[in-house]
Amino acid sequence: MELISPIPRRGPRVPNARIGLLMTGLIVAAIALLGVRSIEWFILEQSLRHRFPKVNWITTAQLADWLADKNRPPPVLLDVRTEEEWNVSHMSGARRVDPNAPVEEVISGMSKDTAIVTYCAVGYRSGALAMKLREAGFTNVRNLEGSIFQWANEHRPLVRENKPVTTVHPYSNLWGRLLSDDVRASLEK
Repeated sequence: MELISPIPRRGPRVPNARIGLLMTGLIVAAIALLGVRSIEWFILEQSLRHRFPKVNWITTAQLADWLADKNRPPPVLLDVRTEEEWNVSHMSGARRVDPNAPVEEVISGMSKDTAIVTYCAVGYRSGALAMKLREAGFTNVRNLEGSIFQWANEHRPLVRENKPVTTVHPYSNLWGRLLSDDVRASLEK
């Protein structure tokens, strides 16, 4: 008696092996060309956009152009990081907001159409605040893509006590890998 399998038999596996080797080669080439950090940023950005689909984003270049435009009022910059992170550096003119602060505390005195840009280390905490602000009826909120890590990696201006600085708090050893060596501050133990 012959058993008949409902799964059709495959032909020779040689073409599949070639495709597998080709795909592995392409992945290795992409990592070599782009670097691991670029791939990590790509994955992080996609994850954040998936996590906060209703949040509007602004690139570091767009924000830099906006801040340089003397004919356009600057946005309110909300730095959604801890005091320890803030004390290393922040963007000029930014206002620090505790990551766990209630929205009512953050929006005190602001009109619903105020132009707001949120940022944190990489975009997660600021994305969460941007989403809460949107849910509270604010209509002109954007989250900074790449947040202060990308801003610093592009050597854009940072301050501490109103004096220019070049380094950023790395948040942790893991997340600090997204910072270039020349802009990563050391973690205090």
